[in-house]
This record gives sequence, C-alpha cells and structure tokens, in this order.
Amino acid sequence: MFINPSSTDTKRDRIPPNQKQTTGFPVLHYGDVPEYTDLSTEWSFRLFGLVEEEVTLTYEQMMALPTGEVTNDIHCVTGWSKLDNEWQGIPVEEVLKLVKVKPEAKYVMLHAEHGWTVNLPLADFMKAGNLFANKHNGADLTPEHGWPLRFVIPHLYFWKSAKWVRGVEFMEKDRQGFWEKNGYNMYGDPWKEQRFAWD
Repeated sequence: MFINPSSTDTKRDRIPPNQKQTTGFPVLHYGDVPEYTDLSTEWSFRLFGLVEEEVTLTYEQMMALPTGEVTNDIHCVTGWSKLDNEWQGIPVEEVLKLVKVKPEAKYVMLHAEHGWTVNLPLADFMKAGNLFANKHNGADLTPEHGWPLRFVIPHLYFWKSAKWVRGVEFMEKDRQGFWEKNGYNMYGDPWKEQRFAWD
C-alpha cells in the first residue's frame, strides 16, 4: 500500500524527490534466493583486501559480536520509500574492530551470495548507524529480504544495502558492483536522484 503524504505531514520532508511512501516492504532482487540447511557449515563472513590480516568468521562467531538497534528510512531506486524501519544487528564499527584497515583503503566492495557485489566509499561504509542486520521490525529477516544477514546503509538507495552479505573487501580504488556494471549510479544518493550512471 502506498501513501501520498499531505502537505501537512511532517514525514514528507523525509521522502526524497519522486519517491512514494509505502507501508509494505516490496521484494526486489535479481536471481534466486539462497537456501541453507546448516549455517554452521555453509556460511562464513570474510574481511579481506587492504587489511593487515584477513579475517574469516563462522556464523556463530559473527552472531556472537555485540549487537545494536537503529531506526531509519529506506529509499528504493524504483521509487518507494519506507519510513521508521527498526533494524537489529551488528553495527559496522563492531566488525571494523576485527581488522586493521590499511591507510590506502578508500573504498569497499560488499560481497554476497551468487556473486552479488556492491561498491561504497569507505567513509560511507563506516558511517554511524550502518549495520549488518538480521532483524527488521522485531522479526528475523525473511530469506527474500536478505536473511541471514543484510547490510543496511540508509542514506543511499536501497540497492546499496546488500542482501545475503558474506564479506567486505577493502580497496584503494573504486570498482563497479553488480548493478553499477548494469547502468546504475556509482554512488546512489536518493536526494540527488542518482539512479543511473548518467545522473
């Protein structure tokens, strides 16, 4: 269900240009939804690239990290915005404590199932409030929304919030992720409507 905020609705200031508010949570992705039978053997999380020492975590080790909660708005490149999302998961700063990032690292590439990749400036990746989420609005993420772990970076279009994330690569130079190779903007600021490579 989509909502058209009235001129008196203070929430309208939180919705970027040419977006419509929705109370639903549309499911959009490319390819199949991953299936797992045993996360203890089928799942791991890797921190690699420009770090002093690469780290690989099991599912149990990842879930043992300190957790946090954030509330934010999300904006999909297809034109919907969902306000007041409550997420629970592992704050990005807790993950960064596990590695020493080399000073030449300026970008990251998120790696996810089925070869999915998402590029981000390191400064944006490290922004307070970003987290590796396993719950949304008090319930476990569904497989269609990225279970067991989804990166959430609310100030960029939601395609940058990679589903089924499995690792972070630290890089000196920016590289195109999956959707960026297919014509999407390298950065994806919803307030500037940076949807496509030419925006």
